[in-house]
Amino acid sequence: MNLLTVRDKAIGGGNEKEFSLLFPSNSITVRELIETRVKHEVDDYNAKLGDESSPIFRGLVQPNDSEVAINGCKLKAPRAVDFQAQFESAIQGFQQNQIFVLVNDKQCESLEEQIEVKPETVVIFLRLLPLVGG
Repeated sequence: MNLLTVRDKAIGGGNEKEFSLLFPSNSITVRELIETRVKHEVDDYNAKLGDESSPIFRGLVQPNDSEVAINGCKLKAPRAVDFQAQFESAIQGFQQNQIFVLVNDKQCESLEEQIEVKPETVVIFLRLLPLVGG
């Protein structure tokens, strides 16, 4: 298994976090990176559903029917988060330039772009936050 360091950053505010993901191969696509990351986040949240009355979802994209909370978002009614919906939303965010993926400070342009998975590789997910006003 190969370890990859992932960092989250948000333009316009928000908390930064860092974590690691494991991959079976030493080369992955941006799509596979997003899929693995989203699967990890959804599985982590869904596993906590029975332990906590209303766990906080900490993920790349905010699930439908949720509101922003400290360090994540809270679903209006406790329920399992759907992996496929989260994955599709994250892919759409990447394609619409709402989520940028930087590998060793180089921006990835395509979902099929290859990433070398090495201990020194650092991936940054940079999210644009919408402006709120009124």
